[in-house]
Amino acid sequence: MLFEDLSLSKSIQRAVFEEGYTSPTPIQEKAIPFILAGKDLVGCAQTGTGKTAAFAIPIIHNLHKIVGSSKKTKQIRCLVVTPTRELAVQIGESFDTYGKYTNLRQLTIFGGVSQVPQVDQLKKGVDILIATPGRLLDLHKQGFVDFDHLHFLVLDESDLMLDMGFINDVKKIVKLVPTNRQTLLFSATMPMAIRELADSFLTKPEYVSVTPVSSTAEIIQQQVYFVDKSDKRGLLYHLIRNENLSNVLVFVRTKHGADNVVKALKKQGVNAEAIHGDKSQTARQRVLDSFKNKEITVLVATDIAARGIDIESLPYVINFDLPNIPETYVHRIGRTGRAGNGGISISFCGKDEEVYWKDIQKLIKVNVKTIKDHPFPWKETVPNPDAKPDLRNKKKQNGKNNSRKSEASKKNKKRWY
Repeated sequence: MLFEDLSLSKSIQRAVFEEGYTSPTPIQEKAIPFILAGKDLVGCAQTGTGKTAAFAIPIIHNLHKIVGSSKKTKQIRCLVVTPTRELAVQIGESFDTYGKYTNLRQLTIFGGVSQVPQVDQLKKGVDILIATPGRLLDLHKQGFVDFDHLHFLVLDESDLMLDMGFINDVKKIVKLVPTNRQTLLFSATMPMAIRELADSFLTKPEYVSVTPVSSTAEIIQQQVYFVDKSDKRGLLYHLIRNENLSNVLVFVRTKHGADNVVKALKKQGVNAEAIHGDKSQTARQRVLDSFKNKEITVLVATDIAARGIDIESLPYVINFDLPNIPETYVHRIGRTGRAGNGGISISFCGKDEEVYWKDIQKLIKVNVKTIKDHPFPWKETVPNPDAKPDLRNKKKQNGKNNSRKSEASKKNKKRWY
């Protein structure tokens, strides 16, 4: 299928063509016709599959037909709710890209920055509003956001909103918007809670899914290093220096861990930065832009912060900490090997993470290459065959046990008599 087969407006086809795309991705091919037809939709697709364009392109097409080249006061006709600032910015860029030859105006709003410029833009009028839940509800409460003319509601990265505790905010937002809307829900995974959400918010939705979450791209070279937790930083620096790695995305479990890894790398002269929820929006965007421009060698990120990172031709992903949810591993390594490019994923497995690695292997069903030739292998604890048992401690312990039995016997006698 080609984009021209989707009966999109000439202005959108021109914008898509200028981006170098001729054929839609699988999620786009499945989702766009349903959205153009006005159907509610649930889409299961992970980052990197072209999911954002799958809803942005048909929404722009339909809104362009409604609004046309009208110069009248603009009203919010499409609302996209997404959990993080980075994702909001990324979605806003997509609407700008594919709608650049239309008269549509989009605005992205999020917390962590002054609301004044956002309010000024809202007063001027926008067609498409992309927002994080907290800032959206704040501005609506203050009377700056009006949903009366809304046609489209998009709930993006719904599983992440669930993980981040935004579901109650989402439910409040759904109650505020008109019931005669078209609703689209997208999620990287489809747990029961998300299915229940879809059942309560959507009307007879179509379900589309691509790339089962258990699959990992064949073009990604997966490797695992079994390394003690205390040696992980040393191994990371060893690989960066000896393998001459650059443009590396490193995943860690916690914000504190991300800062510590960056601190250790900087001591070794590696240009590294962290991105996580405790960083200001300005700092996060600055770091992300620097990484995209290859001004930073290593970007260390938590899973939540990394959801908004969309970089083509990312060569290396390193799991410094293994995720305790196997599906998260698939999402992480899926950030490399995109658009037909090769990629390498490297995982560090500590002894305390061995159970996580076994769960990951069960899910992906791929024989991942184990790298044994490195300077930081697991330190095996070998018992000393010449060591003699401490009989004195054993006698003391037996004495305590006998004493406890005697006390218990006395209590039982009292209880029964």
